[in-house]
Amino acid sequence: MSHPLLSLYKNTLRVGKPLIKLGLKNRLRQGKEDPARINERMGIASHPRPDGKLIWMHVASVGEAQSIRILIDEFLSSNFDLNILVTSGTRTSADLLTKTLPERAFHQYIPFDHPDWVRAFLDHWQPDMALWVESELWPNLLMQIQKRRIPAALLNARLSFQSARNWSYSRGLLSELLATFSVILCQSDTDKHYYESLGGRSVFTVGNIKFSAKPLPYAHDEYNALFAAFAGRPTWIYASTHFDEESIARDVHLSLKKDIPNLLTIIAPRHPERSDKIIETISSPDIKITRRGANEKNLPAPDTDIYLVDTMGELGLFYKLTDIAMIGRSLSLDGGGGHNPLESMRLGAVTLFGPLTQNLKDIYDDVITMNAGIRVNDKHALYNAVHHLLTDEHHKKSMVNVTENFINGRNKILQNTLDELESLCLETGLTPPRSHLTNGDNA
Repeated sequence: MSHPLLSLYKNTLRVGKPLIKLGLKNRLRQGKEDPARINERMGIASHPRPDGKLIWMHVASVGEAQSIRILIDEFLSSNFDLNILVTSGTRTSADLLTKTLPERAFHQYIPFDHPDWVRAFLDHWQPDMALWVESELWPNLLMQIQKRRIPAALLNARLSFQSARNWSYSRGLLSELLATFSVILCQSDTDKHYYESLGGRSVFTVGNIKFSAKPLPYAHDEYNALFAAFAGRPTWIYASTHFDEESIARDVHLSLKKDIPNLLTIIAPRHPERSDKIIETISSPDIKITRRGANEKNLPAPDTDIYLVDTMGELGLFYKLTDIAMIGRSLSLDGGGGHNPLESMRLGAVTLFGPLTQNLKDIYDDVITMNAGIRVNDKHALYNAVHHLLTDEHHKKSMVNVTENFINGRNKILQNTLDELESLCLETGLTPPRSHLTNGDNA
């Protein structure tokens, strides 16, 4: 028998269907939904179901989308007749996945959690296995997965103290939702404790799969063109910026330029649609800004001060080009939270970050404990850190070595994850991925 709150939730959505559709229309007007694919949010597929086995992977956002790429590659390389459906709910993650998913993997938007739309979605796709990443739990989807007896696992699971505390008041409800998953693989022992205390079963700590993600890809021809345009100039990047970190980057650039006159500062906003406002905010007579642009791909001129990279999917290119990366949303005025520092570290950049890193606390705590990155509390500390790295080659090389050792020391997370999924693969009739047993350098 379903938990009373689940019945209430389902019935409320049924009655409120007109309001839900109105909400989707409002989101369309606000640019939060893709008009060409809005039907996917109502469970209507825009892609035929391929023949053969199908794994369904669901991710919440861009960070999770990037972290699962290595899992996708492992499953596809071990099962040549397998296809993988990846769902997410944000336009940014959809754009990234559409551009970067390999052959035999494709993206669809997750349907809104209305019972009718959920059934339509699952009737069409009929997945043989469901792998959900991190902690986005949609009740109707999960209960339908249970009802259809689709083997499922929750990967990279995490719960904050506050979320665990909130769920403790509805432990029976969460326990019923978590029963969907045959196995729950957690990022930390703390997460394992929370999930077990809230009714999860077969809960294991394997570590954060983001540690095992492949390096961000980049186009070699673009790299060569930019490398030539940089012409050996000292550079640093402030990546995935939020309001008002662009102003911080500008102020730091002006201070650094007094000692390093040929400095090039790269700003890559998390949301490129903010670029016009960013240029308006940071422009001044003593700064020359070159805008890369999604279509133009302009190169920086020899006298460019700030190179504004308002493109999608090119962070790997710029992490590879520069040795110093400051991670955005860690000094921002929106409360912060921090973006993934492992992406820059994996491509050899000395990584800096502010104090507002609560969204990826376990990763940042690990980085700080191992002295693998540099925490800066404000723009003055950021100036000092970047200045030291740009003017002391020995210090910079030492930090690069620490970064490399830190990343290489976490190779086993992918292996642990795949090992725990082996029984689920066998139950589904899939060949368990085993390439990690012979090439343990996937991190």
